[in-house]
Amino acid sequence: MNSFTEIPGGVTAPQSFTAGSVFAGIKATNTSKPDMAFICSTVPAVAGGTFTTNNVKAAPVRVSQANIRSAETRAIVANSGNANACTGVIGIDHAKRMTKATAKALGIKERQVLVCSTGRIGVPLPIERMEEAIAQAPKVLSASGSLKAAKAIMTSDTHTKEIAVELTLSGKKVRIGGIAKGAGMIDPNMATMLCFITTDAALSKKLLQQAISDAVEQSFNRITIDGDMSTNDTVLILANGAAGNAALRDGQKDFDRFQNALNHVCCALARVIVEDGEGVSKYVTVQVRGAKSRQDARKAAEAVANSTLTKCCWFGGDPNWGRVMDAIGYSKARVREETVDIYYDGLIAVQNGTVAATPFSKLKEVVANKRFTITVDLHIGEAEYTVFTTDLTTAYVEFNMGE
Repeated sequence: MNSFTEIPGGVTAPQSFTAGSVFAGIKATNTSKPDMAFICSTVPAVAGGTFTTNNVKAAPVRVSQANIRSAETRAIVANSGNANACTGVIGIDHAKRMTKATAKALGIKERQVLVCSTGRIGVPLPIERMEEAIAQAPKVLSASGSLKAAKAIMTSDTHTKEIAVELTLSGKKVRIGGIAKGAGMIDPNMATMLCFITTDAALSKKLLQQAISDAVEQSFNRITIDGDMSTNDTVLILANGAAGNAALRDGQKDFDRFQNALNHVCCALARVIVEDGEGVSKYVTVQVRGAKSRQDARKAAEAVANSTLTKCCWFGGDPNWGRVMDAIGYSKARVREETVDIYYDGLIAVQNGTVAATPFSKLKEVVANKRFTITVDLHIGEAEYTVFTTDLTTAYVEFNMGE
């Protein structure tokens, strides 16, 4: 049973956090939607984070990777409409100008600001307009501004992504809140998305980094929509200790409860990112068990989840298990064909590497659902891994054909 409860409020549910948004007109076609978001801790906080493993990293990723080393972090500034990626030296300068403008507006140090961007690659930011907009930050920040910030970071998302939970640690009410964006270019390590999390729990910077790394591994590193990894992927977490709990320590039950709640927040946001994928019509869970090693289980699960063939047949309502077997075979996981079993929502489709007795019509009924699970049992070990993915639709192709 969970030791936490879901509550409203997103990133401003935890004490001493504010958020808000402004309009800068970053993308020429955007004439009114707020496109810059701010999250601020009104008291000193520590930060942790994970960033894209793409070798091509956007300027804000590089600047945030440097600034997150600071002993204290007070604010996050993020924009939609422009990724500030592949923009060279000028891109780094613009990312730093975003942090400088935010620091000036909020009366904090530049290195205490983390910066993120999302949108079109290869286009310089309209930095002068953005600096003017950032100056408005003190006027828009509020303890109820989470939803406004969540809306401002949306790109191809169809709805906002927001969650908060509350739990008791050492007799104190502690909260964790989060917002995220993401709908396309989603692939593990990490997916094309931004996620900002806040908590009023007290814990060290080192332990916070450990906690968010573990949570990301259980959530954002297990989702895939189209197998494309972005240049801008970022998960950030701020912890300010405003709840007044005794500082968490690794190995204690309170930390385990905090970790469990943080995992829930990240998994919930990861799930809605997949469900909101561009042109998505089905949400598919791919489970691989009985692998020789966890690495093998992951290879097999990701091969199935990212296969264009499997994703197309799911869209068409075809339970083509041959394509699943094919993906397992080229995944480079250790596999013995004659021991493989495959299930669709618990109905066996493949037994010992060959077709099972389950009627094809029953399997089609499963794949016709908007949600279903494919389980692969390799029967050569005890390791397992799960990936959350989608189908691949004509709507996705049309959406990504270009402007």
